[in-house]
Amino acid sequence: MARLVIVSNRVPVPARKREQQAGGLAVVLEEALKGEVLWFGWSGRRAETLIVQPAMATRGATTFATIDLSEAEYRDYYAGFSNRSLWPLLHYRTGLVAFSREEYRGYRATNGKFAEALKPLLRPDDVIWVQDYHLIPLGRALREAGITQRIGFFIHIPFPPPSVIDILPPARELITDLAAYDLTGFQTEEDRENFAGCARKFLAGKEQAHAMAASVAIPVGIDGKAFAKMAKTSRMTAESHRLKHSLVGRKLIIGADRLDYSKGLPQRFEAYSELLATHAEYREKISFLQVAPRSREDVSEYRELKKSLDRLTGKINGKYAEFDWVPLRYMTHGLSRRLLAGFFRMAAIGLVTPLRDGMNLVAMEYVAAQDEEDPGVLVLSRFAGAAASLDAALIVNPHDTSAVAEAIHQGLTMPKEERHARWLALMSRIEQDSAASWCRRFLAGLTAGATSLRAAS
Repeated sequence: MARLVIVSNRVPVPARKREQQAGGLAVVLEEALKGEVLWFGWSGRRAETLIVQPAMATRGATTFATIDLSEAEYRDYYAGFSNRSLWPLLHYRTGLVAFSREEYRGYRATNGKFAEALKPLLRPDDVIWVQDYHLIPLGRALREAGITQRIGFFIHIPFPPPSVIDILPPARELITDLAAYDLTGFQTEEDRENFAGCARKFLAGKEQAHAMAASVAIPVGIDGKAFAKMAKTSRMTAESHRLKHSLVGRKLIIGADRLDYSKGLPQRFEAYSELLATHAEYREKISFLQVAPRSREDVSEYRELKKSLDRLTGKINGKYAEFDWVPLRYMTHGLSRRLLAGFFRMAAIGLVTPLRDGMNLVAMEYVAAQDEEDPGVLVLSRFAGAAASLDAALIVNPHDTSAVAEAIHQGLTMPKEERHARWLALMSRIEQDSAASWCRRFLAGLTAGATSLRAAS
């Protein structure tokens, strides 16, 4: 059997597994992958000396190979082009896109460094699967280095239409990079259609035909049964008991998101404030816990977002709090995935309201964590990729804070029979579109189509 080679920006080396948080690429890959695997990428460390030789570690059948980045590589490749240019662009936030030719050169050069370091580790029959927007040029860099093995690519965040992509000066080159892969995967059919539009706009001839034929939409999922089991055991932890005790019978509303402008957190806080303003009966009867671990603090937009949320938290609590009740609990450090599973199980409402998101596994984790005898209600943004399949949730437009507030009210007053029927429909989709199913379907397509697709191109 061919070995699978995963390439991602960051690698969850064994020592970090216990720190795993809700959602995320590492979660879905670790739940999906079986058999012999080489997982290659950045260690997360920055080093002054440039060492391309990867550091190796092993856990079970998986070998982890990591390289460090220099300060300049981190600045240009990661903090720069990946997160100041691509991230806002691919989330439709065109006003936040900052482009620097120097950062773009660094982005491509670092992808070249990844290819250089990976090449000696490869076997002739390996299947290579590249993950996400940081590594768009890697497939072409590997081809230019003489690698002939099958190479697939999957993007875990949204992919906008040509009119948005075209804002970025090197748009044509990046679409050409994606055409170098044997198979390119997207979260939703809308994302795949947007890529097809880009192929029509920026490519021609066999390259265009290959790019369009070799693209698929396969939703990413989770292992719902495993997460449900985790939630059941986590509810018995000391932390879960502390949270339950602190609620003193109040209903819990929960959100768990990385602190990022794509997640719609200011709008979510405003919606909660509107709920308290328009439905006074909930005051002192509910508690909203928002977990939002800080990220990318060297990017100014993220620092400003934190300041905005700090102000909103103070405003809401200052207006509505009582001496024995804090309406909004807001924390900017992470919790483990296991601990959050228990918290999700306690929550009457799961608020997942990004302004734009690739799939959003937290929505699935909230549903999977529920007590099937008395489940809570998922309030889900129509702009999360998960909304295409989790349509039994209460679907909202996160820009409409009044509608989000009313959806929370609807969820809090929903009869148990309706909550249970919605939960059954949601769990059915989660089990159907699991992490293992996503992995199996993509690799089957890559394995079956690679040779003919390369010949066509």
